[in-house]
Amino acid sequence: MKPVWLGGAVLLAAFLVWRRRRLEPTLLIGGALAAIAMAVYGSGLIVFPDVEKLLVDIGERLGTWTYLLVGGLAFLETGAFVGLIAPGETAILLGGLVAGQGQIDVVTLLAIVWACAVAGDVTSFVLGRRLGRAFLVKHGRTVQITEERLATVEGFFDRHGGKAILIGRFVGLVRAIAPFLAGSSGMRFRRFLPYDILGAGLWASTFVLLGYAFWQSFDRLVEYAKRGAFALGTTITLLVAIVWLVRWVRRPANRERARVWIDRQAQRPALRPLARLLTPVVRTAEAPARFVWDRVTPGDLGLELTTLMAVAAVGAFTFFAHIVKLDDGRLPLGDDTSLALTTNLRVDAVVDVLRVVTDLGSLPVAIALVVVASLYLLWRRQALPALVLVAGLAITYAAVHLSKDALDRPRPLDPLVDTAGSAYPSGHAAYAVTWVAVAVVLSRARPSLASRLGFVVVSLLIAAVVGLSRLYLHAHYLSDVTGGWGVAAMAFSLCAVLALLVSYTRDTVRARP
Repeated sequence: MKPVWLGGAVLLAAFLVWRRRRLEPTLLIGGALAAIAMAVYGSGLIVFPDVEKLLVDIGERLGTWTYLLVGGLAFLETGAFVGLIAPGETAILLGGLVAGQGQIDVVTLLAIVWACAVAGDVTSFVLGRRLGRAFLVKHGRTVQITEERLATVEGFFDRHGGKAILIGRFVGLVRAIAPFLAGSSGMRFRRFLPYDILGAGLWASTFVLLGYAFWQSFDRLVEYAKRGAFALGTTITLLVAIVWLVRWVRRPANRERARVWIDRQAQRPALRPLARLLTPVVRTAEAPARFVWDRVTPGDLGLELTTLMAVAAVGAFTFFAHIVKLDDGRLPLGDDTSLALTTNLRVDAVVDVLRVVTDLGSLPVAIALVVVASLYLLWRRQALPALVLVAGLAITYAAVHLSKDALDRPRPLDPLVDTAGSAYPSGHAAYAVTWVAVAVVLSRARPSLASRLGFVVVSLLIAAVVGLSRLYLHAHYLSDVTGGWGVAAMAFSLCAVLALLVSYTRDTVRARP
């Protein structure tokens, strides 16, 4: 018996009964069938075959034919909407498992999965462009898709289509239908393709390499991957809901309408005792609720301060958690596995490229970035952001070298690049975060320029590639890299918090009569 599925069936049935007069007959029938199927599956009356075990057995017998199986499933997942019913991540993990067994080449597999995933997305996009809008306009009313809602979807993809394609690649349901919706909503192909190539590459690399690295514990890996995908989907849903709620509550008319509705419900005989009981509780919680609301609302010391504090907290936790483990003589999780993986994936051409790319995280480059950005900000009479960059880099430098001297952690054996000093934390990874700090500051100074050139996205990619290059070149362990990212994120965020407080105080004093 599966209680989660049974509970879902009950909730779906209750929703259908509640909205039975407002739902179309097609939705009522489809929802009823779905509720029945969920109830039957949850009760255990029907046992479905273990698709994951079946795929593993097939993969072990196919050998080099795994290229065709995994590539075909990667294409069909979006190209033919098979992703709505087939386990996409499991198939990709399967390919990595077979590569880990030594039956196929992992680099070739990665290239095939990447190309097939992009081809499937492009096929779905073209279908959406050719058939989607006409089909939705003609048959949309049967599923309550009106012309107004279709215009809203088109506007969403026009504003956020790239991000939806990139992030949606890691969410099962969204991944299966997002390219079709992008095509049917009129999103330009030249805007769709770069985000799709990047998202497909990250998705393919993540799951192929996970299967390759942890092929000996595939069942556990699949379970973790499913939990991660579910957590990501839940997080995205909650964020979208919060953003929608914030925008809705901002309108005075909506707040007044909500207040009137609550007062009307409180006058009902069945709810009147509950309303009397909750009234003092609501009044008591009003001040804490107002504080929380102010922290997640843009402007003043709201969402910006909360975001900076969250980044600083995560960075500090990452940095100090590794220090505690290393000080106790314990090896942080993933250090040995990641080094072994990079050894197996070593390609001379990639090594030559990363030897050049890794210098983007050197201290001279970070200093040059801060100097140029600070001069530009001073020219625009924005001394406080310039001070944030200078102070953030100075604190990062001090924290990196103090930690290196205190821990004196040996570096990995046989590095592929010149190294000096101890390993923890990675100075290159830490200084590479300067790219992100500069991009964020410039995006606030010149929003139009930052949006057009994609400063923040490019800077995040640079910081990520520099950190991973230190791992690939055996200059650092994985914990050294994440620790470097963490200490720099902590330093720059705390400096930005102080600058935000100073700016808010200054503006408040000036506003007083």
